[in-house]
Amino acid sequence: MKIKRSLLRYRGTKCLNCDHPLSISDRFCPRCGQMNSTKKLSFEDFFSEFFSGIFAYDSRFQRTLKALLFQPGKISKDYIRGRRMHYANPFRFYLSASIIFFLIMSFSSSWDEVDFGSNQAEFREELSRIPKDSLTQINDNINRIPGLMQEELRVDSLVLSAARENSYADVYIPEEDLDTMKFWNRNGEKLNIFSEFHKETGIVSAGIAMDSLRYTASTYNEWLYKKAVNSNRIIENPSIFVNYFINKLPFIIFFYLPVFALFIWLLYIRRPYNYMEHLIFAFHVQTTFFVVFSLAIGFDFLISGNWGARIAIIVFIIYLYKALRKFYNQGRVKTFLKFIILSLIFSILAVIAAVISALASFAIF
Repeated sequence: MKIKRSLLRYRGTKCLNCDHPLSISDRFCPRCGQMNSTKKLSFEDFFSEFFSGIFAYDSRFQRTLKALLFQPGKISKDYIRGRRMHYANPFRFYLSASIIFFLIMSFSSSWDEVDFGSNQAEFREELSRIPKDSLTQINDNINRIPGLMQEELRVDSLVLSAARENSYADVYIPEEDLDTMKFWNRNGEKLNIFSEFHKETGIVSAGIAMDSLRYTASTYNEWLYKKAVNSNRIIENPSIFVNYFINKLPFIIFFYLPVFALFIWLLYIRRPYNYMEHLIFAFHVQTTFFVVFSLAIGFDFLISGNWGARIAIIVFIIYLYKALRKFYNQGRVKTFLKFIILSLIFSILAVIAAVISALASFAIF
């Protein structure tokens, strides 16, 4: 289609996109890159462009993927030296690889099938329906039995607690009393009251709940009540939040990498690279992680095993060491020591980022 549209008889003397003056010999506009063609669109043009957009692979994509997988560190070094049109944009390529990775992961595994302890919750719910006097009487009778059988038969105190707190009235505290407490204690009590109130009444509307509890219908109280409702939902079905959190991971990691790149910059502060060049290296390495593990997940899905993931971990560890050595041009011993340090930093930051991200995700859930 492009060959037909670029024929001399269809070329003009002005770019139809940016009005830049052109010569008949110009196949593309030097300002915006649009093809110099005045040919009207036809069905052939439409379908040809549609299918070529789906099935055609840009040469930069192929070069980038090949360099990432088989030449650790080379693509980062080439890119910061100015060879940028030869490869795909590192940030855009990262986002594409991460989205594909999490899509593959979501198709190959489902958190809905994971047992998060729902049986225990159902058991405790059934026990909570037993009158507390009956449970107390059971324990009193057990106390009369001599020997080790007492410990085996005794009803757990947590079960008694669950049975006693079968109404929000048992934990209710008036707002004026809550205001005298410290911040963390006050909010902890509020969450407990809101949670028990929602369990008993099933009321989802924060405004109605505040009116029923005779609490001030402030924005913060209503937000806290919604979090208590969400907590109850998550306890009943944890996969709801897990799936929500996993869907946000590509963007969480995207904002986590600049922090990790800062530590790389500090560790290699004597090398002739600025912060942005370290960041490009971090994005290329993380993109490789997504590509390698996407292939591993696909392989494990086909063979119904976990050999692919195990091999991918080993491959990525070797890859990261080689990438550090190639990009920063340091000896084996120095590179190995810095590899260990970066691995520890990465693990610590990953845990911190996961906790902060989980709290932030829950706050907006």
